Amino acid sequence: MKTVADIMTPAPIVVEVPGTRNDAINIMVRNKLTGVPVVRASDGKLMGIVSRRDIFRKFDEDQLSMIMKKGCVTIASDVPIEEAARILAVNRFHRLPVVEDGKLVGIITPTDLLKVIAKSSSKMIAGDVISTTCVTAYEEDPLSYIVAAMRISDVSAVPVLDKAGNLTGILTDRDLFNDQISDEEAMKKLGVNDPKLAGLRNVLPLFYTALGKHQDSDRLARDYMVKNPITTFRKTPLPEVARIMIENDFGQLPVHGTGNELLGMIYDVDVLRAMVKE
Repeated sequence: MKTVADIMTPAPIVVEVPGTRNDAINIMVRNKLTGVPVVRASDGKLMGIVSRRDIFRKFDEDQLSMIMKKGCVTIASDVPIEEAARILAVNRFHRLPVVEDGKLVGIITPTDLLKVIAKSSSKMIAGDVISTTCVTAYEEDPLSYIVAAMRISDVSAVPVLDKAGNLTGILTDRDLFNDQISDEEAMKKLGVNDPKLAGLRNVLPLFYTALGKHQDSDRLARDYMVKNPITTFRKTPLPEVARIMIENDFGQLPVHGTGNELLGMIYDVDVLRAMVKE
């Protein structure tokens, strides 16, 4: 029986309190992360978790202690990995701190468990676990509308359809403002001083949306979407879905039916249900 200790990332990257929003942003940008545990500087005790979405929701707040999620769910290193999968899947978490005696010793993410599922013999299929309403965009929609829709719906990706309802692309929160990575003034406001940082794309979408600095209305979904995205089918076994996600570093995939019709989106936390006993 595998335990959390067998697959967790030990000694994870953290940000400390007392600290600021920009401290967290710099840590996430430099390490290409979307969230990190928060520990107390004096003794390393786990105090919470902060993600780019937390920063987005409280962008006017500077103090990290006011932005982070407190009292976060944790797990012990000797717990079976199936329990870690259950916690992540049920709560739709993307990071689960591993704690011993109040101290952070590791972290579990959906990717850690996808690697296990990819090698499993699960008979569950994509259609068994789709659980969220699919928010779509039309390829002629203005980018400003799509950003607002993603924020209100709290989704990180939207399939893009043509007039006939066929899937022609996908937009994620990392794709929307890729051409802004050279905006040095925007970076400085975020506390990012190195314009060559590759992870900047993970932060700028939040910056521009939070401040209402959308693109001109003539910029449309088709101008930013990833065309002909990789997809999966309703009957695709979850081990194969996990493999596709791992190989392409995806957190989600559009799902087709028997033909080309779009059924919805499957997320990494949905795939974890292959390890959860209902």
